[in-house]
Formats: sequence, structure tokens, C-alpha cells
Amino acid sequence: MTMASTNDPLPPSDDLRRLRLEVDQLKKDLAAASRQNRALCRQLDALGREAESGNDATPPAAQTLQLAELIIENSPAILFRRLAATDPKDRRMVYVSPNIARFGYRAEDFLSGRIMFRDILYPEDSARTLQEIQSFVSRNIEAYTQVYRIVTREGEVRWIEDRTSVVEDPATGVRYHQGIVIDIHRRKEAEEKLQRSEEKYRRIVETAGEGFLLMDKNLKIVDLNSAYARMVGGTPEALIGQSPFKAGDEAYRQIRSAHDEAASPAAYRAFEGEIVSRNGRGVPVLFHANALRSDTGAIIGTMAFVTDMTEQKKALFLAAEVQRSLLPDAASSVKGLDIAGRNVSCDEIGGDYFDFLWDAAAMNSPFSVVVGDITGHGVDSALLMSSARAFLRMRASQPGTLTDIVTAMNHHLTEDIYATGRFMTLFYLTIDGDRKGIEWVRAGHDPALIYDPLQDSFEELKGPGLALGVDQGYAYRSQRTAGLKAGQVIVVGTDGIWEGYDRNGEMFGKQRFKEVIRRNAAASAETILNKVFQEQAHFSRGMKPEDDITLVVVKVAR
Repeated sequence: MTMASTNDPLPPSDDLRRLRLEVDQLKKDLAAASRQNRALCRQLDALGREAESGNDATPPAAQTLQLAELIIENSPAILFRRLAATDPKDRRMVYVSPNIARFGYRAEDFLSGRIMFRDILYPEDSARTLQEIQSFVSRNIEAYTQVYRIVTREGEVRWIEDRTSVVEDPATGVRYHQGIVIDIHRRKEAEEKLQRSEEKYRRIVETAGEGFLLMDKNLKIVDLNSAYARMVGGTPEALIGQSPFKAGDEAYRQIRSAHDEAASPAAYRAFEGEIVSRNGRGVPVLFHANALRSDTGAIIGTMAFVTDMTEQKKALFLAAEVQRSLLPDAASSVKGLDIAGRNVSCDEIGGDYFDFLWDAAAMNSPFSVVVGDITGHGVDSALLMSSARAFLRMRASQPGTLTDIVTAMNHHLTEDIYATGRFMTLFYLTIDGDRKGIEWVRAGHDPALIYDPLQDSFEELKGPGLALGVDQGYAYRSQRTAGLKAGQVIVVGTDGIWEGYDRNGEMFGKQRFKEVIRRNAAASAETILNKVFQEQAHFSRGMKPEDDITLVVVKVAR
């Protein structure tokens, strides 16, 4: 595919590709017919000169002449010779091949002068055709091609290609215009249909609010629309030949990944990224990119529609600010406990949640930790999580046990989200006021862990429990354990931590998670929290997380 300027046609759809193949085949057929007829013209000229010399044509020559005339009669090309007179009225035909009958006329009509060839020209093309001939003559061009329309005897308008050359009879010095006329009506119709289709796609792309990019296999821009030019604040001329990506950034990796998947028939990608405007400002965008392939399957370029996400990102940033404001402040004032918690969304906002519930005014108030995870992430999950948080806080402020609270929350959530197929996992634990025992309810969530540095052992806080929003009538049960000791570390997290992957597809895993807790158990809860996030980020080597990450660390004070 040739991709050189903004005026080149857009990548074809299947219909456009079929039209182009049909046009190409017609052109090849016509070229072959033209070569054949030129050879026949030379042969006929030689035979004609032999006949005019007075020599009797030998039987082989006569047979050859008859065969040539038979071939011409069945050829799509019509042979002609006319006088090259200055006055168009004197340009009468001296030879027209019999297959002029394909247009409903007889050769005798032209040879006798009853019909001049200019008489069958389509009226709208007549003046243009004459001007072109005069131009060729004035510039001493003696071989030229014209495309125009004629009217058949039945009144049908047909496109033809006229290939004319000027020849001189060496015996008489008389000059002639001779050549072939080829019916190209099918080809012309296909070309016009192709042009209309390409113009339609061009108008769609040019009037689209989204940016459009056509890139070569090296990801250099070879075509773009005005929307993309406005997006980056440049002109099409200045952007041609540039790459919209920074080598190594996420968008670049996504495109390269599509290029490397040779076995994929589509190599389609939809992903977010950032492009750099002419003034150096980063523009957040959404790419819908598709690799373009040659007939052999090799990738020859990329076509992409680019959506400016600046306003959406502003709105999401404000939503993230609101969501962060719903998370609890540091609970450093809780007697007997050292507490830290953090939530990091893989998108601007997410579906993870944690909360701390206790009576700050009471001296020995029980302290509750809640960690939840709505399936999925993004705006819809964040809205559901905000609703769940509001109901849980309202219900926890009323009398009732942990079982009562979680059961009521399940009943409420099932009404809201059952039809959507979503659900919420939850871990709700309460540390007694004397800091000696723990009660918890597990609703489909990963068990919390208690690490005892003296025994160098981990205990999982297990227990039965279905995720919230699945069965409205499910009966939840609480579990208890006693014997909390100073220095023990309680951690409650979401699966985004241990299910994170590195570039090789290896999972971070719970074993690595436990090792971080073990190595830093003597430090503060905040330090332990920071170390987990640092180790997880280092392991993923900068890869964008695919899930939200939430962790709460509670350390029993000495």
C-alpha cells in the first residue's frame, strides 16, 4: 500500500477492496487487448501493403489476413484509421474494423461518410475532446490517449478509451490518425463507484469529532484528519512523518503488541494512552487501533481513531477526590492499636473500599475494620461501593451484632445489584475493647491474616460466607478467636495485591505478600503498608495494575 500524503485514499473496507481488485483486473484485460490489437494493426498494414503492390497474396498470407480479421471482429477493441486533416470535417474514416457493430453501427456508415465519428460523441464531451486533440497537435504530440463517452445507435451512453497515434504512409506521404477504441464502461463505472465510496469515507472521517490516524509499519503518521490536528495543536503538514507515541510508553507498547501478534487476524486494540501536543502538554486519549495487513498477511500499518479524554479525565479526577474523601482518616488515636490503610485504584476511581468504625469518645471501644471489593472496577463499581458504604455505616450505627449488620447489608445489596450479575466480597472484623479477641464475618472475601512474630506463623481468619448480592436469604455466621498478643500483625487486603502480574505473566502471590509482612513485622503499621506497596510495584516493574489494590494493617501495640 502506498501511503504518502493526506490526499491518499483511506484504507478500504471490504467493498472498496473488491472494487479496486475489479478495476485492476479490468485494466490488465484492457492492456492485454491493446497489445494484441497493436500487433494485429502491424500485421494488417503489412498485408495491406502487400496487396496494394499488385502481388497476389499467397494462400498463407490470405489465410493470415482472414484470421486477423476474425480475431479483430471478436476483440473488445475497435481498430480505426482516419485522415489527419486540419479541418475536422475532412477527417473521414478510411478504415474501421467490423466490430464497430458492438455499438450498433456498421463500418460502411463511417467509410462512406454518412456518419462522422464526431457525430456519435456524447454532446457534453464533444467540445472537450476536440480541444484535447488541438492541444496535442499544437504540441506535436503524435501518440495520445483520450477518455470520453459515445452514444450507441440504441441511444445508450458508453465510456470508451481512445488510443491514437499519427502515422504517415511512406509511399504517398499521407498522414493518418490510427489506433484503437476500447469499451471501458464497466471499468469506469467501477472507478466512479470506488471514488464515491472513498469520498464518502473521507467525508465521514473529516467531519468526525474523533481524531483519525493512518500510520505506517514504523508508526509514523501518513494521514490524519483535522480533528486530530486540532487535538495536538499542529497542522497536518507538520504532523505527517511524526509518531504520535513516545517510545516505551503504554500506548506504544499496546500498538507494538498488536503488531507482534502475527497469528491474530485482526490485531485490534482499544486502550488508553497519552499523546504529546505541540506545546508539550500531555493529552489523555482513548485509542481504537487496528493493524492493516497486506494480501500476504504482513502488517503494513495501523489505523486508529483517537478520542480526546481530557474532559472525561477532569470529571473522573473530581470523582476520585470525592471517593478519597470517603475513606477514613488515620486512626492513630485508637488505644492499643497501630493502624494504617490505603486504597489505590487501577483507574481513576474503583470498586475497592475500606473503613474504620469505633467510638472515639469511649476509652476502650471495640475497633472494627471493613474491607470490601465490588466485582470489576471503574465508575459503575465506584457508584455501587459508595452506596454500600453509606448503608453499612448507617446500619453499623444501630444496635445489632456483626451478623445482623452483614445480613442486612446483603439484603439491601441483593435488591440493588442482583439483576446486574455483580456482587461484593466483604471482610468485617471487630477487635474487642480489651484487644484480646477478634470477631469477624467473612462474605466471600479472602481470609484476613494474623502474623505472630514470636511463633513466626500466619493464621488465616477463615469461615463460611457467600459474597453479598448473590442470595438475599443467606444466613451469615460470625467467627471468634482469642489470645491476641502485643506485636502481632493483622492484615486485610483485596486480591489486587497478590494477583498482580509482572511482564512475564508471573503472579505476585500470597507467599511474597507474607514475606514482606514477616520481614517488616517489627516496624510500624504505616511502614509495613508502605513496604507491601513498594514490593508489589517493584515486582510489576511499572506495569499498570489490572485491579484495584486495598490493604489495611493493624498492629497490636506493645
